[in-house]
Amino acid sequence: MLTRVRGWRRGWQERSKLDRIDLYSRLTVSAMPWLFTLSWQLAPMKADIRHAPLPLALGSALFVVCLAQCVLSNRNVRPSYDHYLGTSVFPPRRMVAPLILLMLGLGLLATLAAVDGIEPAGLLMMAMNAPIALVMTQVLLVPVRTFLIQSLVLVTLTTGVLAAAGVRGGTLAGVMPATLFGCLLVLISVRPSVWSLSVTWQAEEAREMQARLAVAEERLRFGRDMHDVLGRNLAVIALKSELAVELAQRGRPQAVDQMVEVQRIARASQQEVRDVVRGYREADLSTELAGAKGVLRAAGIECAVLGDSGAELAAPVQAALGWVVREAATNVLRHGDPRRCTIRLTASADEVVLNVENDGASTTPATGDSCSGEHGSGGSGSGLTGLRERLGALDGSLDAGTAGNGLFRLTARIPLPRPDPRGKSGDVPGTGPVPGARSGAGAKARDGAGADDLDGAGAKVRDGAGADDRDGARAQARDGAGAEALDRAGAKDLDRAGAGDSGDVSRTGIRTALLEERR
Repeated sequence: MLTRVRGWRRGWQERSKLDRIDLYSRLTVSAMPWLFTLSWQLAPMKADIRHAPLPLALGSALFVVCLAQCVLSNRNVRPSYDHYLGTSVFPPRRMVAPLILLMLGLGLLATLAAVDGIEPAGLLMMAMNAPIALVMTQVLLVPVRTFLIQSLVLVTLTTGVLAAAGVRGGTLAGVMPATLFGCLLVLISVRPSVWSLSVTWQAEEAREMQARLAVAEERLRFGRDMHDVLGRNLAVIALKSELAVELAQRGRPQAVDQMVEVQRIARASQQEVRDVVRGYREADLSTELAGAKGVLRAAGIECAVLGDSGAELAAPVQAALGWVVREAATNVLRHGDPRRCTIRLTASADEVVLNVENDGASTTPATGDSCSGEHGSGGSGSGLTGLRERLGALDGSLDAGTAGNGLFRLTARIPLPRPDPRGKSGDVPGTGPVPGARSGAGAKARDGAGADDLDGAGAKVRDGAGADDRDGARAQARDGAGAEALDRAGAKDLDRAGAGDSGDVSRTGIRTALLEERR
């Protein structure tokens, strides 16, 4: 039994706040008919029913019918909720059994009154409880005006049945307001609760829709940027390639010039794409801090951003810490049940430290790709691994784990370079110049896409510029352009290839072609 209670408690903690509200509302509606039956039906059994065999038997039978009504009412809670929320249609046949039990209960109550087996006070309480189980389902199936009309019909029916059983005077006059009070009590307690729940679900759906629209808008923005960057350049490349083909077919030396121009535009387009992707991926620290604070507060989590602003930090350090803030805020929302979150940024002469601490961390391990409290102190999802890789590029470190008392703490540290004695600040760790590295396109490729892009760019330039230029130069020599034409082609290629790695490779290919042809 204790294990079941603990399992239910973990299930409750793992639910979102909206799911908890939904479950609480359903449990409340399910418990109401039982509470009314125990208070308004069971209490008169001891004091108001005459202690004789027949009245006691009729009272016991009526109590059993009320219990059966409660069971059917609980079975209809979920379908009636779904009908009100618009997710499904309530089957009308499910109301047949509650109606039969209601008529049977009224018959037993009228018989009990006919044999003079119950006092007037007890009769009024039982009459007030008779329709409760039925109307708790019906109130969610029809509009309020229709429910009020049905309640008046039910009051009239109850009064008529008791009048036929011989109830007269003030007792009969009290039956009408007592029965109507029970119906109105259900209306003002159940209907507003479910209406509030439906509004909350609609707000949640609106937030989800807003998030999806934001993602779609960002995709459109990124696609628009890519189109603006590549559209014109690709059109020019296609046009110049066609022109180069026409010139080559006619044996014109200008074909080489056109292909060199195509290479230059292609390299420029590649760098522009890298710039777009780099700007799309980079995270700004101040923006992420403000965004995390706003998102957490919107989710009902008290968030405080303390310490330095980080505006004086180098751009790579701000980008890395911005990713830490973004991932931490995401996991605070995704896991546990946090109520408070504190983000503290401390920058000193030697290092910058970012602490993100939240309460409500779950003690059970999780297997997601995040790094929140569910992972415990030793969890390692792909989100945590990715953050460590980003910080490792700056010689930084990341520690994440529980801190006791339901707290979870994530700490990121990045060492800062010490000022140069000559007055020049050092390079940020992981971003300084590499010994022996070349400038120009090679450095851009290293910064934008890493070593893979550098190797790819170098291979493409060597294959494209070197081979094409050698072939073009040899073709011109064979066609009779002579050494002077080769020199002019080489000079044009040198001028248009530009500086950097790709320019070095292009010049090497052209010079090799000139030497071979002259030999």
